[in-house]
Amino acid sequence: MTTTWRHLPASAREIAGAATEAVAAARDRDVEAYGPAVDRLTAADRAGLVLGGVVRLLLEETHPDGLAGDDVRQVLERCVRSAAQWRPDVDPHVLLVLLAGALGVYDPGDDDAPPDPAAIARHAPLLVADLLAAAGQPLEGYLTAAFAEVARTELHD
Repeated sequence: MTTTWRHLPASAREIAGAATEAVAAARDRDVEAYGPAVDRLTAADRAGLVLGGVVRLLLEETHPDGLAGDDVRQVLERCVRSAAQWRPDVDPHVLLVLLAGALGVYDPGDDDAPPDPAAIARHAPLLVADLLAAAGQPLEGYLTAAFAEVARTELHD
């Protein structure tokens, strides 16, 4: 990890460390490193919120004119195809929920329970790694921005 995250509270440092490890393992398709990093993410309270912020920021940057349905489909298909090569358990529905949640349009409805935190933790790094590759950028700046966004939201609530 190139960033120490010392300026963050302990819980945020844990999310940053776990997210950095999981996204790096996803980028490198490192099966052995991915499991423990995902376990850390699952245990980290609010990791899904932070990674959702990272996904939203990446989507905004890679689609500055906004996202159409075809854009979402292309992101989903690209991520599923890439991840399925080394993660045969990838679930397109969970990735779609992550995308919809990051865009603020996810409504589980009466018959659809949201994915559990472990499923979110297993899939969010795959999506983030895919979007980072498309953006050609490192994770750190997006994590910093996502933490700042969460802090602003908490201040105003």
